[in-house]
Amino acid sequence: MNKAELIEEVSNKIGLTKKDTGNVIDALTDTIQKTLSKEEKVTLAGFGTFQVIKRKARRGRNPQTGEELQIPAKKVPKFRAGKGLRGKVE
Repeated sequence: MNKAELIEEVSNKIGLTKKDTGNVIDALTDTIQKTLSKEEKVTLAGFGTFQVIKRKARRGRNPQTGEELQIPAKKVPKFRAGKGLRGKVE
């Protein structure tokens, strides 16, 4: 499902126009991004948790040349599914 399909599905369920639904989804994703950029956690009960984790620096290998290289430490977003979502997927 892509963004346009998501907007259409949600729009049909709640009775808003596609434009208004798109604005709501954009606001939701923007808010999650801004919160994660502050390294804060976003928890949606029954759905899951978005958070930022820190990956340590590590050694890697270029698969084409076999040359060893250093991969720097970095922060990455992580999503952990909640119990409700896990139950729907099983």
